[in-house]
Amino acid sequence: MKSLYTRMVLGAASAALMFYSMGCSSGSSSPSSTSGGTTPQTQNGTVSLIVSDAPTEDWATIGVKVLSIALTPQGGGSAVTVYTAPSPAPTINLLQLDQLNEILGNVSVPVGTYKSATITISGNPGDVLLTVSSDPSAGFAAAAGSTIPSSQIQILNTTGSAGSLTVPVNLNLAVPLVVTASQSNALDLEFNLAHPAFLVAHVPPSGGGTTMWAVNFNGMLRHRRIFALTRLLLRHHYGTVTAVSSDNAMLTFDKDYPVYPPTNPETEITSTQTLSVLADSTNGTLYYDVDAKTQATIHDFSSIASSIVGKYIRVAARYQNDGTLMAVRLWASSTFNSVWISPEGHVLHVLTGSNTLVLENELGVPVPLTVDANTLFFFRTPSNAQSDATAIGQGPAFLSNLVRGFKVHASVVDPLASPMVASSVDIEIARYDGTITGSNLTSFSYARDFVNTNDDYTVQLPFISSSTANGHDPQSGNAITGFKWWNFTYPTVVDSGTNAVSDFDNATNGSVNFGGSVVLMQSAGET
Repeated sequence: MKSLYTRMVLGAASAALMFYSMGCSSGSSSPSSTSGGTTPQTQNGTVSLIVSDAPTEDWATIGVKVLSIALTPQGGGSAVTVYTAPSPAPTINLLQLDQLNEILGNVSVPVGTYKSATITISGNPGDVLLTVSSDPSAGFAAAAGSTIPSSQIQILNTTGSAGSLTVPVNLNLAVPLVVTASQSNALDLEFNLAHPAFLVAHVPPSGGGTTMWAVNFNGMLRHRRIFALTRLLLRHHYGTVTAVSSDNAMLTFDKDYPVYPPTNPETEITSTQTLSVLADSTNGTLYYDVDAKTQATIHDFSSIASSIVGKYIRVAARYQNDGTLMAVRLWASSTFNSVWISPEGHVLHVLTGSNTLVLENELGVPVPLTVDANTLFFFRTPSNAQSDATAIGQGPAFLSNLVRGFKVHASVVDPLASPMVASSVDIEIARYDGTITGSNLTSFSYARDFVNTNDDYTVQLPFISSSTANGHDPQSGNAITGFKWWNFTYPTVVDSGTNAVSDFDNATNGSVNFGGSVVLMQSAGET
């Protein structure tokens, strides 16, 4: 019932717009000198790459550098590269992508059927970054908030010479990826961070007692299907604005990546990958001028078109059914550091007595945010445009709805203030987990205990309506309505339908006592 994964998602898309493939021409259209006709043109789709993962309480950063991704045609032939990292290759912190998707870019791919994928990860010393959480679980093998030296990180299965080491990870697709000139398609590749062999602490006999951390990327991938583009929750994008369309409806930017480890002030790596977002003409896009400390609701970009080109932005966006990106909230500044200093991470503490929300950043450092009467709370629901754009709460009274483990991205009134005051908080993932208690046919409860007992919580969760759409079965592809659950050991075997609630009740409403000194064991899960 608990699943921790890092996902890489590839999708065929229209040019510059993710996930949908449309017929487009590449190459020359000049007449053939031998036949008198025209030279056949290669039909392409565009493949977009998205990365995501799930959390762990013990780490603040698990940083990796994905250098390239290639697809191998089913009928043989050369692999087709669908992603190449900018230079220098940016570090992707998998811990910030907790069930979120980050678009890396789009690459034109020839029409055809592809049977496997090869992901190349940089394997030099220092290319994998590990920073321990500020409050890891009891008995963790490294000090809270510490950065693991590169000399203590062993990246397994590398190839190449010193300075150019890489780890090629090969995966046969469960279902071939078919890229056509007129149909949409998608490919979902997942790294399994929960695998016990992914990140292992050990003390070699000859190491003088020094703990080493072995990182194994091979065997950590699987293939999953994507069914609903509009339900994908995207991480906030960073970029440099290059243009606003003549009708002021669309803004185009080159994607930026923050430097890791973070510098002060933070600087960026600007890629050649271009993304475009539309203003929300119906619900409005909330626009923040970070330098002027002002905000406004805009329905197109006309009011900022003359000033925003060349500025750095952060944008919360959602997919529409046609594959275009719509801006929900947009921040802009003349410096990258100003848009980057926007606390992002997992909730570490909720201090209702002092109206303070404490987040954990990539350095494993607690970041306290004051919640005042003007702080707005949003819950990201990309499949519902109006809900995605509307605040669900305001002020200190709402703070008690959050618990440790939620993934949020906040904005602050003044990034130089101490303590910082939150102007808005995007709740991206509302995660509850722990021991399952009080299960019945209408609800169940989670009881969660932490090392810091002030973070403990108990929450009762009702089951959703049996008529509510709830994704698709990962094996059959059939749409699911109502509650669904699965055993952690078999994440693709989903229990749904008429008997799902009663099956869950029977599976969790009990305990096991092995006698002796072993404590009473109950079911545990994550929702």
